[in-house]
Amino acid sequence: MFTQQLMNGLVLGCTYALIALGYTMVYGIIELINFAHGEIYMFGAFMGLILIVFLDVPFLLAFIIAMALAALLGITVEYLAYRPLRRSSRLAALISAIGASIFLSNLALLIMGAKPYNFPSPFEPKVYETPFFIVSKVEVIVLLSSFLLMIGLTLFVQKTKIGKAMRATAQDKDTASLMGININKIITITFAIGSALGAAAGVMVGIYFRSVTPTMGLMPGLKGFVAAVLGGIGNIPGAMLGGIMLGIAEVIGAAYISSQYRDAVAFALLIIILLFKPAGLLGRPAQEKV
Repeated sequence: MFTQQLMNGLVLGCTYALIALGYTMVYGIIELINFAHGEIYMFGAFMGLILIVFLDVPFLLAFIIAMALAALLGITVEYLAYRPLRRSSRLAALISAIGASIFLSNLALLIMGAKPYNFPSPFEPKVYETPFFIVSKVEVIVLLSSFLLMIGLTLFVQKTKIGKAMRATAQDKDTASLMGININKIITITFAIGSALGAAAGVMVGIYFRSVTPTMGLMPGLKGFVAAVLGGIGNIPGAMLGGIMLGIAEVIGAAYISSQYRDAVAFALLIIILLFKPAGLLGRPAQEKV
């Protein structure tokens, strides 16, 4: 029973980790909490639904297209809602992020309506049994896809020229600009990658829970933010660890305490971590230079 719950929590935690990566990458570059990220996750789920169900696009191609369209939406949000306020106060940017979130959520409600949409799985139902747990084919696909995306992001940030520029920009934007790095381009790429990962999580949640709604981005978006803070906001490995921990804690809490406290477990874990390690599990305390 316990190992089965661990497996269920790992599957859910991988989706939280992908959402958290979007938050932590944007914060690491421009120190902004992109509260519209949950709606981009929702947008990715709907794009996957439309492509797979209504346009009969093969799953892998639909998955890639949904990520690309969400990346384009993320770039648009950054250009319209965040870039004009880059030199303004953090409060102004935060209010703009909340406004973008409300606008996208209500736009989705206006276009799609409030009803939930069934997301039929594009894979045949198949279950693999082990002595410790049972896992379905969809869960295996979610796990493999999530880990491949997380490994791919880590290699991209650590090994490529753009990744090096992203790390330099996160460390010091002014110095990076003096060294010839195009800051606007790096920020745009960061939003595109983070949004694409959020869309990937949305599609996988769609095929896993078999349902998508225009308001589905609110709670997972908040939990993705919680996961990013748990691991250490701005820290990519921390976001992965925080997401997986959050998913496992949530599922185990629902199984052994009560499913009614499923959401409360996530925020209780956040409070505990902030009390004892405010910078997060892998984060480092920020030092302000005078």
